[in-house]
Amino acid sequence: MKNKIIGKATDMFLKLGFKSVTMDDIASEMCISKKTIYKYFSNKEKLIEEGTEVVHQKIHLLMDEVIAQNHNAIVENFELRKMFKEMFQSVDQSPAYQLKKHYPEIYDKMIGNEIEDCSQMFRLNVEKGINEGLYRKETDIEAVVKFYYTLIFNINENTILEKDAYELELKALEYHTRAIATEKGIEELEKQLKNPNI
Repeated sequence: MKNKIIGKATDMFLKLGFKSVTMDDIASEMCISKKTIYKYFSNKEKLIEEGTEVVHQKIHLLMDEVIAQNHNAIVENFELRKMFKEMFQSVDQSPAYQLKKHYPEIYDKMIGNEIEDCSQMFRLNVEKGINEGLYRKETDIEAVVKFYYTLIFNINENTILEKDAYELELKALEYHTRAIATEKGIEELEKQLKNPNI
């Protein structure tokens, strides 16, 4: 029951907004009493906190699946972007923006975990791209990783609409790739940018 509540609540939070969904709404949607929800969660914040952790784990499982497909480094970044689009396509408002605005403590905790995980993933991607000859050998990996996650996290936490964040992320990905790509890497980037499904 606890997992069902987390699943339904998280779905509602992402679609309708963390602030606007009440415990009554969740109980009504699930045809259960509010008392049942409070049996597992002392308050809405606890439910949001556990829900964001579940989303975090789901995202990382999906990211691992994309990485396991062993695309080249540039294609991998575009495939990861596509995965995020599919995951959040029914969401209007950026979840990161909402969390930061209404539940800053939960947001700060989530961001701490995300920065660590994403830095590691970005680092591996840059190293892979260098080995494949798509990124320049002299690339300062640590600086590039920091620049990229700063760009991505700032876009997500300061852009209200998810579709606007998604567009800006594409520009950030192009900017990031052009900054470190070899000639071969630029060719691969141009090929990806021509894809109508990006």
